[in-house]
Amino acid sequence: MKRLLLAGSGFLGGETARLFREAGWDVIALARSSAGPSVLACDITVESALEELRGRIGGVDAILHCASSGRGGAEEYRRIYLLGAQNLLRTFGPAPFLFTSSTSVYAQTDGSWVDEDSPAEPARETGRILRLAEEFVLERGGAVARLAGLYGPGRFVLLDKFLDGRAVIEGDGMRRLNHIHRDDAASALFFLLNHARQGVYNVADDCPLTQFECHEWLSQYFHRPLPPRGPVDRDRKRGWTSKRVSNRKLRRLGWKCAHPSFKEAVPGLAQSNAAG
Repeated sequence: MKRLLLAGSGFLGGETARLFREAGWDVIALARSSAGPSVLACDITVESALEELRGRIGGVDAILHCASSGRGGAEEYRRIYLLGAQNLLRTFGPAPFLFTSSTSVYAQTDGSWVDEDSPAEPARETGRILRLAEEFVLERGGAVARLAGLYGPGRFVLLDKFLDGRAVIEGDGMRRLNHIHRDDAASALFFLLNHARQGVYNVADDCPLTQFECHEWLSQYFHRPLPPRGPVDRDRKRGWTSKRVSNRKLRRLGWKCAHPSFKEAVPGLAQSNAAG
């Protein structure tokens, strides 16, 4: 039985673990402070903690780093993403390693298409730390999955704000938004590790819509008025960008998303939110 070491068992990690277990893998899921029947408490920012874990469980066949910094700033990014990746690779390498990064590393603002060969020069320190972590992983033969804005059951800020009246169309509404459903992101991570891929891969859906197009569709679907116009909010954690992230490289390998845009997911998400 193959064994996966999974750092981060939250919104994305939990679904990814489910896919691997269904495929017959033994999944060792880690969380910083909570433990349960299928999750071990282990702080990946502490190398000695990982060394103690290695002494107990032995080697692994693959490593997935999808731990989250929560709402932390640059220092937390440095600890979780850069130091965490370094500790995991030093302790459990040379097993195939996949690091989940973010499409926020693309700082383009002109609405252009970007792929894995496009400049990735983030303006914010948090994005620059992600790039450092990416480079560390790539230099050691690992893979990087750059995730678009993640949404899914119980977590879709754009939809929540529209339904409760907090949504605002910023400026002319032409800023491009890039999304990926949690289940599609998990399937992409499963695909990449099972095929032992190296390099950088964008994980986004097929249709990066403008902010106006998103809200126009929601308005028509729910028979509600469009949100009001408002000023552009450039003080975003992921940075203010406008680009169309291409997933062509991943699709050419045989992966495809079940939700080509957020539109396909909204009916199910709306029902689950109402039920909750």
